[in-house]
Amino acid sequence: MLYSRPLHPELFDLQARRMDHHGEYEIETWLIPGGHVVRFQIPDQHLTETVIDRGDHLPENGLVHALPCMGEKDYEMEQQDRLVYVTTVQSESLTENLYNATLKEMTDFAEETGSVSFDWKDAQGTECLSLVDSQKYRSEYHVQSYHLLGSTGVVLRTQSIFEIRD
Repeated sequence: MLYSRPLHPELFDLQARRMDHHGEYEIETWLIPGGHVVRFQIPDQHLTETVIDRGDHLPENGLVHALPCMGEKDYEMEQQDRLVYVTTVQSESLTENLYNATLKEMTDFAEETGSVSFDWKDAQGTECLSLVDSQKYRSEYHVQSYHLLGSTGVVLRTQSIFEIRD
C-alpha cells in the first residue's frame, strides 16, 4: 500500500526501527513480522510504503494505491508535486531445503550490510526473517526488502525507488 501521508506507529506491531536523513529528505523504516513500513519525506510532502499482511485495519485516507503481493507486480506512481515512486513486488514459494538455505544467506547478508532486520518464529515454530536494505543518493532512495515466511516457505521481495524531481 502506498500512502501520501505518514502513518501512526500504533497501527503496527513494530519490531525494529531506523531513521535516516540525507540531503533534503528524511526516511523512517519500521519492521513488523512479515512486513515493513518506509516513510519518505521532503518538506511539505510524504510517501509511505506499507507491506503488510491483512492491512484492512489501515486507514483509507491518503491511500494512493494498493497492490496485492502475490506473484510479480510492478507499480509506478505518476509524479505528485516533486515525488516519483516505483516498485516491483515478487513472491515465490520455496521447498524446505531451499527456504532454509535462503534464510541463512539473507541472515548473513543482513549482518554483513547492517540492514535493519528482525527474525522470529511463526505459530508453527518455523524461523522467519524480515529485512530492509537501502541505498541513499542525492535525489533518490532505493529500498530492497525481503520477508521470509517459514511455515509457507514464501519469500516476498520488494524493490522500490523514491525520487525527488524539480
